[in-house]
Amino acid sequence: MTNQKQKNLRKQMAPYEKPNTKDSMWQLINTVVPFFLLWYLAYQSLSVSYVLTFVICAIAAGFLVRIFIIFHDCCHYSFFQNRLANKILGTITGILTFFPYSQWQHDHSVHHATSSNLDKRGTGDIWLLTVDEYMSAPLLTKLAYRFYRNPFVMFGLGPIYIFLIKNRFNRKGARLKERLNTYLTNISIVAMAGVFYLTIGWESFLLIQGPIFLISGSLGVWLFYVQHTFEDSYFEEDENWEYVKAAVEGSSYYKLPKPLQWLTGNIGFHHVHHLSPRVPNYKLEEAHNQTLPLQNVPTITLSTSLHSLRFRLWDEQNKKFVGFKDLSTKKKKRGSSQVKSEL
Repeated sequence: MTNQKQKNLRKQMAPYEKPNTKDSMWQLINTVVPFFLLWYLAYQSLSVSYVLTFVICAIAAGFLVRIFIIFHDCCHYSFFQNRLANKILGTITGILTFFPYSQWQHDHSVHHATSSNLDKRGTGDIWLLTVDEYMSAPLLTKLAYRFYRNPFVMFGLGPIYIFLIKNRFNRKGARLKERLNTYLTNISIVAMAGVFYLTIGWESFLLIQGPIFLISGSLGVWLFYVQHTFEDSYFEEDENWEYVKAAVEGSSYYKLPKPLQWLTGNIGFHHVHHLSPRVPNYKLEEAHNQTLPLQNVPTITLSTSLHSLRFRLWDEQNKKFVGFKDLSTKKKKRGSSQVKSEL
């Protein structure tokens, strides 16, 4: 893709970058109201059956994912035209999802600016090693990486770590406004939990909020994972890295069934989002459908996305993801090549 084509592609996003207040307000209503209604129904169902409660919690978790997408748009100033309105709603939805608005906004902005750049990994992304980095790493690093990349850890313990530990502390070098926003979020979460403790008791609160956060957290990590970890992905060193290529080739089009697409706020059109973060989530599908060059981007489905679970390392030589099992083959090839060079 030439530089001119990349510029033209970014320009084609301009008509979709302006949020519509009416659409934003309607999305806010049809997301937040059902979530609180489901929370109330889950509480009422505790006296009937916890199986029923769990089912309701699972549905509520889907709506919490949708609330997070609104929070996510606010961080990009793409949900409302007014920046202050984005900050206020972003802070409120951040409290509901346990994400400090200013802190996450910073990390996520870095992620967008460095996505698929091998020389700028480490902020707002998933820990990724190349094959050469892994093979030359110390044993403890290899063990830690294997532990981190285990699906039960990444999608089970990962959300717990993010909610309870990572998001609760300010990053090093954070500015005062960002620090204050984190403190406000933490205080609000404690206050919210205190209200529930005094009104319905901590047992009921945990029986409802626990599953909602675990399920929504696992779904959130999974979505982020498959949107950048797929067979035909794109990674380059800084000197060869290109923003548009990283967006349309390094971010997937996760083609989901319509109900799941709705619950996840169209974030499956991740290539469009990375191409232009200012496009509101409710315009991502339209931008994809009306932009011809985007019809041939990497596409994954529910079934094919499961293949991503075996992708653990990036093979720089072959430009593709590989699993730990593929390392034995590489070691044999390296060994034979070394023998030949010695001969």
